[in-house]
Amino acid sequence: MSGQSTPAVAGPGDAPVNWTLPIEGMTCASCVGRVERALSQVPGVRRASVNLATETAEVEADAPVQAATLRAAVEKAGYEIPAGSVDLSIGGMTCASCVSRVEKALARVPGVAGAEVNLATETARVSLVSKVDPAVLIAAVEQAGYEARLSAQSAPATEAAAAGLPTWWPIALAGALSLPLVVPMLLMPFGIHWMPNGWVQWALATPVQFWLGARFYRGAWKALRARTGNMDLLVALGTSAAYGLSVYQLLRHGTHGATHLYFEASAVVITLVLLGKWLETRAKRQTTEAIRALNALRPEVARVRRDGGEVEVPVASVHPGDLVVVRPGERVPVDGEVVEGASQVDESLITGESLPVDKQHGDRVTGGSVNAEGLLVVRTTAVGAESMLARIVRLVESAQAKKAPIQRLVDRVSEVFVPVIVAIAAVTLLAWGGATGDWELAILNAVAVLVIACPCALGLATPTAIMAGTGVAARHGILIKDAEALEVAHNVKVVAFDKTGTLTEGKPELVAAEPAQGERRDLLAASAALQAGSEHPLARAVMAEAQREGIVVPAATQARAVAGRGMAASVEGRELRLGSGRYMQELGVETGPLAQRAAALQGEGRTVSWVASVSGQPVLLGLLAFGDTLKPTSDAALQSLREQGIRSVLLTGDNAGAARAIGQALGVDDVRAEVLPEHKAEAIAALRAEGHVVAMVGDGINDAPALAAADVGIAMSTGTDVAMHAAGVTLMRGDPALVGDAIDISRRTYAKIRQNLFWAFVYNVVGVPLAALGLLSPVLAGAAMALSSVSVVSNALLLRRWKGRA
Repeated sequence: MSGQSTPAVAGPGDAPVNWTLPIEGMTCASCVGRVERALSQVPGVRRASVNLATETAEVEADAPVQAATLRAAVEKAGYEIPAGSVDLSIGGMTCASCVSRVEKALARVPGVAGAEVNLATETARVSLVSKVDPAVLIAAVEQAGYEARLSAQSAPATEAAAAGLPTWWPIALAGALSLPLVVPMLLMPFGIHWMPNGWVQWALATPVQFWLGARFYRGAWKALRARTGNMDLLVALGTSAAYGLSVYQLLRHGTHGATHLYFEASAVVITLVLLGKWLETRAKRQTTEAIRALNALRPEVARVRRDGGEVEVPVASVHPGDLVVVRPGERVPVDGEVVEGASQVDESLITGESLPVDKQHGDRVTGGSVNAEGLLVVRTTAVGAESMLARIVRLVESAQAKKAPIQRLVDRVSEVFVPVIVAIAAVTLLAWGGATGDWELAILNAVAVLVIACPCALGLATPTAIMAGTGVAARHGILIKDAEALEVAHNVKVVAFDKTGTLTEGKPELVAAEPAQGERRDLLAASAALQAGSEHPLARAVMAEAQREGIVVPAATQARAVAGRGMAASVEGRELRLGSGRYMQELGVETGPLAQRAAALQGEGRTVSWVASVSGQPVLLGLLAFGDTLKPTSDAALQSLREQGIRSVLLTGDNAGAARAIGQALGVDDVRAEVLPEHKAEAIAALRAEGHVVAMVGDGINDAPALAAADVGIAMSTGTDVAMHAAGVTLMRGDPALVGDAIDISRRTYAKIRQNLFWAFVYNVVGVPLAALGLLSPVLAGAAMALSSVSVVSNALLLRRWKGRA
């Protein structure tokens, strides 16, 4: 028994849902605008962004938009959304109502067009209109109360199709048929005048025109039905005119009376355009190499400890908390924490770090990395769509799918491109025919105008550069979330850094604990009690010191963090406070007895925290001093920025002495200390108000507002998820030297975009007038058209040679 349903994606008040739709049939930038308009006109669609290079559409909807509606809109515009499918094995079903429940659960997943569930075979065939992670489908079934796993034989059809290259045989056959038509032209300069019989020429050219070139007629017909134009229409019009003129001459004058036939023009143009599209597709495939390399890191099976033994199961069947055994030489199949064993792990394809990283009990490992030597047992923390590798893939795909702001201008130009070219061709035809009376020559010149015009180069100029730039950046551990961040970053003039965990290791140690009264152990006990539940690096340093000295930490009640100031709690009947000098001033605590010692410690670059009791009259209990070492690459990071002409700013909540010491050691241009978290965003706004394009680099929750306020937010992946969500760029390893690399690849990518757009515009601005003036034959125009798109993509691919500085 089976059924099918269509999902309601979101309700009117629900959060927006994002779709990624594969689009077939697009050939140039004008197609992009047509598909975007068609999708944008669907009720409930907020935004639609189409990428010619990836042949996908990103759709954001906030109403009950159905997959069938989106597909119908795309098909009405003359294009197609190829259907894909995933096969699942379903467990736990007992009757027809179970079938209906599973179908509805699957149909509610965005991107699913429908689901057919078979009770007898206990399988589900899920039809897709966009890319959907199988783990999301499995989770939907499990949430409905059933079991699901990915069938071994299934694979998303859309991805399988995308993996293949276009076949070469149509190009080879078109070349073989066209060659006899071209050879006579090549022999003429040598005084050899030989030409195949007219009907032989017709027999050679006709299959090329109407069989091998049928794709252009199909594309042109779809464009005409949608009342618009595209590259296919230009090629179909141009080659049909040359072919039709030749047939007319042949029928009217016979094989001997015709002065000249132009079958070679139509056949060779089609052959060259087919070759150009094949080369372009091959080159475009290389720009998505990063995504394929990341996807290839996903192991298909995992070895899990269950019932006292080890069993191999599909990765999709692994759940958080499962113990996964990873043998030497194997890829780690899940994100998790090492609970047994020690080894070195190669994370180079994920973080860009070339050297293996030591892993032992308590360390985190990332799915897709390679276990080098020892046996590891890993407790699973994330699988499927929630794994780090899946999140990285989504970030890179998102960046490659979205448009850079500069592309909007190109899209507007592309919308009117084809109608303008057709108009120019018509004027060329009438002008040459009327002026010379030679209508054959007029037709040929008009054909040359139609054939040389290439909106493809315009459409590919920006997205291919972005795809190549974000791809090579990902291989070096730099994840760029969206194209806008990539475009803006090239113009950054000021980089503001947080200190702890960004320029320093973020693992401070307690270097001094000096009481204002009582014993040092009492001060440590009170400090540890205050921070027992905190994950702050300074709190961990205090707890570690208390543990080393064997101090029994008393219990604290009503413990709470005071944002940007410190901690507060009740310990053994006393109200205790720990925090900055500013916090002490606000509490009315006199720090005079230890002020001189604190100043000396701060002058050495130490971070000083104060401990006080505020039960009754505020009393100072003592101070704690922490030392945090600079990251080995921090100096190189600042030097790289100076070489790029970028000013550096240090924004930190630490005291002025510690901040100044760090700033002097690294040569920071501007040091701003004792900046509260809520004021960091204000500092960024002030820098932007000075006319600078500002990047902010941070890793903590308290940096998130500043990261969001900056023109470009750059987050360390070693920090919190909140920081990474607020940032446009994520550095996959905690290396500040990658900041300069991120700006450098942005500048190089933007330079490629400008180069591509310049040559794409110049090509058309120069080529079209030359063709209209009769200075280009249709064959040369076809060759130039094929070369234009290939050259744009090839220029973008030069970014793959970028090695970075870090």
